[in-house]
Amino acid sequence: MIFRTVLAVSAIAIGVTAAFAQQDIIEQRKALMKANGQQSGILARMVRGDDPFDAAKVQVAFAQFADTAQKFPALFAEGTRSGDTRALPIVWEKRDDFVAAAAKFGKDVADQKDKVATLDGLRVCSESSSRIA
Repeated sequence: MIFRTVLAVSAIAIGVTAAFAQQDIIEQRKALMKANGQQSGILARMVRGDDPFDAAKVQVAFAQFADTAQKFPALFAEGTRSGDTRALPIVWEKRDDFVAAAAKFGKDVADQKDKVATLDGLRVCSESSSRIA
């Protein structure tokens, strides 16, 4: 009887732990997306001329984007489709395409990182990424 109780409690604990782990992954990807949005806003304000160009802030933004590209595929693991998320099912349905897109994003960020040391360079990068999106 005690053995059954221990097994039942263990099964419940594993289920609860899995649910928390899933939510933690969702929260991590939300945090990355929020940070990307904040950094994109900083860059957009510079490109529009609303804020002065600041090379250090540009590098912080590109470091954030590189971090996202590296972490993103693992944060969309199977089993994280449901919960408090707005991720589209296609992320899991076309997993290889999603992973390839994240890798391409990381490569693009790395390729552009040294080209955005000036406002003109940032503008060129911004224009080319707008055409792609």
